[in-house]
Formats: sequence, structure tokens, C-alpha cells
Amino acid sequence: MLKQRIITALILAPLMVGGIFFLPIEQFAYFIGFIVTVAAWEWANLAGYTSQPVRFGYAALVAISVALVAYFGQQFEGLSTVILSVGAAWWLFACFLIMQYPQKVALWQAKPVRALMGFLVLVPMWVGFMTLKGQEYSSLIIVYVMLLIWGADTGAYFAGKTWGKAKLAPSVSPGKSWAGFWGGLATTGIIAVIFLLSINYWLRPVTANDFMILVIITAITAVISVMGDLLESMMKRHRGIKDSSQLLPGHGGVLDRIDSMASAVTVFAFLMVLLGWQLAA
Repeated sequence: MLKQRIITALILAPLMVGGIFFLPIEQFAYFIGFIVTVAAWEWANLAGYTSQPVRFGYAALVAISVALVAYFGQQFEGLSTVILSVGAAWWLFACFLIMQYPQKVALWQAKPVRALMGFLVLVPMWVGFMTLKGQEYSSLIIVYVMLLIWGADTGAYFAGKTWGKAKLAPSVSPGKSWAGFWGGLATTGIIAVIFLLSINYWLRPVTANDFMILVIITAITAVISVMGDLLESMMKRHRGIKDSSQLLPGHGGVLDRIDSMASAVTVFAFLMVLLGWQLAA
């Protein structure tokens, strides 16, 4: 299993890095769109649809939705902001569902509702990526968000392993603890400070306002990234499955790799637009 995980990671990491740094925005849109479409095929299973024709049909609907957003986004200024707002609002509501599991399961256990949840997770994620890609120094911004996600996960793992007694959401994911949550948040804070110091040294002066805004965005994004992981865990627990699929040997499915990313990218992009933060001077 460990060998499979390492081999898969060695293949996926260069693909993701190459996509972020070297693809122009149009090709990047297709790249992220492909990831979203595969994740939608997996989400159909989480929603309770096991027939392959239905799953492929659901993935096609999500892909068409992304294509329509791309087309109409060029016609109507502000559409991306609306979708990011809806996505951010969804993740706030998802926090409620996660913390109330299994008491409030009746709100979302119907297959069509779970299918709708997939649209609310995946389409705003694509819009979030495209919003970040459209910024000056986009690669640095996207890498920063990736570092936040990985940092939160790594910090949570070690803090949880060392001090994790009180459980964060025992009904959803018994392995997650409050110590892990705070450890992950502290790690992202350190990453934010290092990032800002690096920007101040290499790129442009960082003002106190820059510092405060990015710290706020970082803290909220770190919290919501945990919710992305927990939401998928909740869906899998309800379905009685361990992984979203077996597409990635040793890692499960695509959704198992991007669950935190889906929430973090959406919320980071929304807050960046809302608070008017940008990396360029």
C-alpha cells in the first residue's frame, strides 16, 4: 500500500505542478475541468447512484455546467463572484450539517439533494481556481493555497497524534481531534507569516493592511478546508464506503485527494474578491 501511494504521488505531483505553473489560462480551465468531471463521477456514487450510465450522465451534467459558466462568465461580468458567493454560503451551511450529523441527516439523505450538493462543491471550486488563475502572480497564489491545505493537514496530523483526546466530529470522522484542528490552524499561521515575509523581501513591500487581510483569509480558509474533508467523510459514512473510488492506487479516488481543496479554493477566492486582496502591488 505504501509503495502504491508513493508511486501515485510521484506521478500526480508533477502533473499538478505542471498544470499550475505552465498551462495558460484556457488550457488550465480544461485541466481543472477534467478533474472536476472525474470527481463528479465519484460524487454520483456518494449521492447513491451506482449505475454507471447514471454516474457518467451526472459527470456530464457537471461538465456542461462548468462549460456554461465559462461561456456566460464572459458575457456577464460578476457571474463568477455570484457563484463563489453561493459556494461560500454552501460551505457555511455544510459546517452546520457536519456538526449536526447524524441528527439532521433527513435534510440531505435524498439522492437528488446529495446530487445537488455535488454541484455546490465542484462547480464553485472550478470558478475559484479560474479566479485565482486570472490574478497576477497566479501560480504563487495557487501554490500558497495548496500549502495552506497541506500545512493544515500535516499540522493536524502531528498535533492530533500527540495531544488529540477531545474529538472534533466523532460521528463523522473519529480520528479528527480539536488538538489537531488547532495544530493545523497554527501551522497555516506560520505558513502565512513566512509567505508574507517572502513577498516583502522578493516581490513588494507588505503593508499592515496586507498582513491583516491575508491572515483573516488564511484563518477562515484553513477552517473551511477541514470542513471539506469532513463533508466527504460524512457522505462516505452515510454510504458505507471507505473511498470515493479506486482510481488512484493507494490514495482512493480523486475526491479523496481534493475534498479539502474544493472548500479551500472556493472560500479563499471568494474572500480575496470580497476583501479586495491581491498579490500585485
